[in-house]
Amino acid sequence: QLRDWKGIAQPEAMVPTGMRAFGELCGATLARAHARSGDRIAIASYLGGGDVFDRALVTFAERYADQNERDYRALVDAVRSGRVTAAAA
Repeated sequence: QLRDWKGIAQPEAMVPTGMRAFGELCGATLARAHARSGDRIAIASYLGGGDVFDRALVTFAERYADQNERDYRALVDAVRSGRVTAAAA
């Protein structure tokens, strides 16, 4: 449910294009909510002037990307072996 609570998405009824649009909408909504939360000056003061937080974000992003690649490979292998069925969109 987003913003006005007037409706709820039904992912099981979505075609791939609709699921992508819904994902983009959810991402934008989450980003907007986080951008509006917190005091930017207080956050900047907390993080300080060093690069520790920046390096931590880079490390997280790299590890997350590596995990995504491992997950994708596992999915492809599962489909090839017949453990999981999949259809191309």
